[in-house]
Amino acid sequence: MATYRFSALVLENYAGFFTASLIDDDEAPAAFGTSEAEVLNQLKDYLDWRYQIDPWHQPSDIADPRLVYIRVPVKPEYQIDDRAYPCDESIVLRVPCVHGRSLRSAGGTLVCTLPTLGHKFYYYEPGRLKELVTHYVSDNLRGQSPRDLTRFLQPKSAVLKEIVLHGNRREIHESFSPSLEVLGQVAEPLGDKRLRKRFSKAWERDREVADLVRRIREERSNVLIVGETGCGKTSVMIESVRLIDRQLARSTEVQGSGSVKFIHRHWMTSGARLIAGMQYLGMWQERCEKLIGEISEINGFLCFDNLLELINTGSSDVTDSLANFFLPYLQRGELKMVAEATPSELDACRRLLPGFVDMFQILNIDQFSSRQAITVLHRLAGNLSRNSKIRMAQEVPASIHRLFHRFQPYLAFPGRSVAFINELFERAQRSHQTQITESDVIEQFVRHTGLPELFLRDDQPLNYDDVLNHFKNQVIGQEAACAAASRIVTTIKSGLNDPNRPFGVLLFCGPTGVGKTEMARALSRYIFGHGEQEPVNDRLIQLDLSEFAGWGAAHRMLTGPDGEPSELIKRVRKQPFCVILLDEIEKADADVFDVMLSVFDEGRLTDRFGRVTTFRSAVIIMTSNLGADKLQTVGFETSGKPSYSREAMNFFRPEFFNRIDSVIQFNSLNREMMRDIAIKELREIANREGILRFGLKLEWADNLIDHLVNKGFDQRYGARPLQRTIESLIIAPLARRLLDNPEYRNTSLKLSVSEDKLVISA
Repeated sequence: MATYRFSALVLENYAGFFTASLIDDDEAPAAFGTSEAEVLNQLKDYLDWRYQIDPWHQPSDIADPRLVYIRVPVKPEYQIDDRAYPCDESIVLRVPCVHGRSLRSAGGTLVCTLPTLGHKFYYYEPGRLKELVTHYVSDNLRGQSPRDLTRFLQPKSAVLKEIVLHGNRREIHESFSPSLEVLGQVAEPLGDKRLRKRFSKAWERDREVADLVRRIREERSNVLIVGETGCGKTSVMIESVRLIDRQLARSTEVQGSGSVKFIHRHWMTSGARLIAGMQYLGMWQERCEKLIGEISEINGFLCFDNLLELINTGSSDVTDSLANFFLPYLQRGELKMVAEATPSELDACRRLLPGFVDMFQILNIDQFSSRQAITVLHRLAGNLSRNSKIRMAQEVPASIHRLFHRFQPYLAFPGRSVAFINELFERAQRSHQTQITESDVIEQFVRHTGLPELFLRDDQPLNYDDVLNHFKNQVIGQEAACAAASRIVTTIKSGLNDPNRPFGVLLFCGPTGVGKTEMARALSRYIFGHGEQEPVNDRLIQLDLSEFAGWGAAHRMLTGPDGEPSELIKRVRKQPFCVILLDEIEKADADVFDVMLSVFDEGRLTDRFGRVTTFRSAVIIMTSNLGADKLQTVGFETSGKPSYSREAMNFFRPEFFNRIDSVIQFNSLNREMMRDIAIKELREIANREGILRFGLKLEWADNLIDHLVNKGFDQRYGARPLQRTIESLIIAPLARRLLDNPEYRNTSLKLSVSEDKLVISA
């Protein structure tokens, strides 16, 4: 496909209006408008028309044109009765000149054009340019009055621009069928109804939609839509394209003879799709060149929902990325683009490839107020009700907004709430409901977040003592830890937690095997263990920070070996309602502590590409053995127990330690505590699937408890030796007995010990 390049001089006057004229084309009219993009688009339309009626029209004769200003003194004259009366003083004009090498003449001939005068001349000696310009300007302006010369005064600004035209462009009529082979493979037309159905309408965004339509349709500018995730950037883009397509369908440029095939001009794609299947060096570059040719042929726009992805895709080095490949095409006007980015992604783009971002106009999408958010939810619910004939109670939109605003305040509206309402209607249709009530909203929010219903209903009370007793039954002998967990639960229930921080940041200090990990599990089960979409264990994200010691530990914690986000980031993004357990925090590298500062303080983690992960719906628990190996005479409180909190304060930097909500000291276990733990473990065995499936009940004698404590008690290692003892002494023999006696059904099994062996009697 042939490509022709034309140079145009764009002048801006002091009134803010623009004029543009083609260099080296005396027949071309001058364009006039309110923006640079508008006048360049007018010239491009003229060239389109010119090539349609005259395919052999010659392009510009000037190669490598350069714009210079040359000062020329001109003496004005008054004409009275065919006599000239020159003025005493001359007017010095700064004349814009475009010069370069002639393409049509051999022997190094140079050419210069004076766009404001419509004059062109050839010359051979570069040093004579100023002399020749002075001669031709004086000759052309001879006899001009002072008033006439004001038309040639220096404008506010002048810039040389390039217009790119592809040789096979044709007027859009019945016979026009552009080749969109690459576009069809890697992009989707934004105006397609099937694509629009996947996104909600841009409710309450009329001003932003109109602004984007003006920038695309009239100014033909590259636009970057900036807003927080979920604020409706894509909906604004799609709604704008819908309005533009409607305008195009009504205009003469697409109606022609009346039976016209409409051509979509706005195509959505992504960096991943552009390089998909490209295995060898230069393949994706060739594909992108064809793509640019096709989108330019239809005078269209490429649309991306993530500008940062273009910088990160193509190579590990931004200089070989898709964004850097597109940059010269954007600078020359051969490619037009609309993209999206969050504010943090925009900052990353400016840092990584600033020249790329400079090619875009910024359109900011502000977050909705509470009133606007509820209005949007009402309009969306009304639209879905009309389509499905399912009624929604009047208070439901406000209830949805309240839940999301309280428990996920970091999400922009409408965002996830739109998908939430859609799922409500889908579930109602599957269950043949005729109305959606507030109870349905709470039930679904429980499934999504795992939060118990009593957290979501303000009319249900929560007693602190009941919560405390629950944790005491789960974790034996750790009063301080149970009290800290109870405080977190009651704070969340009352809505007094800081919305800009995690639910809690706790440091569990104490010897091994005393219940630190079990406390994290118990807290995870109580707060987030009520959903149905994933197992309860998925709500506990456990990391052994001894694996993140040494150089590069912080990078490995955030980024996987393939350059994608790490497993921690992926799981938190998938399910922000979770408990994060950081085992052996003191063994991590110092850089890991620096990464955690923003997580503990603001509940946000931003990587170098501007991608944000939010931890504000998580409980973060760290465990440490600091102080467990200290002698009794060093660092001990009056009770004779190690001062773990003092050891932690001495170990961590003050800025890190100050971001911890509570330092919880776990005590060593005594024999009485071990008895309670043994009973608890036996009760859990009685509730295992293999026992309940056959209707069996387990009973145990006191001597079994004493035997387990005698065998499994080790003050240094805590409860873990007891668990190993139970596995070997009870679980293994009991499993063999059940397999040998399949007739055991709906009966009781009593466990006791004799001569260090388990005795099972039915």
